[in-house]
Amino acid sequence: MCYVIITCRSLGWTLLSIAITLMIVASVVSPYWLVGLPTHQVQSANTNNTQFTIEKFRPTLGIFNRCQRLTRFDYTLGRVTCANFVTDFIAENDDFPHAWKATVICFALAALLLTTSMIMSAMSLFVRSVCGKSIFTLAGLIQSIAGLLCVIGLVIYPAGWGTARVKRNCGEYADPYIIDRCSLGWSFYLCIVGTVLTFVCSVLSIQAEHSTSSRKVEEEVMEGKNLICVL
Repeated sequence: MCYVIITCRSLGWTLLSIAITLMIVASVVSPYWLVGLPTHQVQSANTNNTQFTIEKFRPTLGIFNRCQRLTRFDYTLGRVTCANFVTDFIAENDDFPHAWKATVICFALAALLLTTSMIMSAMSLFVRSVCGKSIFTLAGLIQSIAGLLCVIGLVIYPAGWGTARVKRNCGEYADPYIIDRCSLGWSFYLCIVGTVLTFVCSVLSIQAEHSTSSRKVEEEVMEGKNLICVL
């Protein structure tokens, strides 16, 4: 017989697992890891007009993409374009920092593990063990490994700040772990929050397991109920 076991802790753990996966993926693909120096760009109405307007724009740089404002000579086209700057994964260090390549690999593996744990957390509503092992324990272990990979990625990432690509946006004094005149964008902080919550989620998996194996749940299973909801 198939049972659907829902408790507050198991449901909360499942929802948090999904949210964390989305947070990490969103932060990695976002181009708002570094916010560059304001660029003063001159925009004129036409070639015969002597009136000019000065616009400030702060370009942003992600792990493998960037946002910048299109210009033509001294004329600002007025729109921002965001695109991938990576043409080849084995590109030169100044074009695609080697440290960022390692960061991408770490986050890709972490995203894969988090996706797996997300699926397992959804399965936990119907199945409590896989191959004789608790599905909560396995998912929590996977989340812990994913969290460690995210930590490694976050530690390695600033090592690429000394490359020519970053210096163009942050200033000539930018070096590994020295950001110079740039500022960290919301994507970096979102990734930190997601990483911390990954470890929190791995701990919550233990509480979720205890809630689904409580005496009240076992009694309702013995009574043959198909849907078991426990607060």
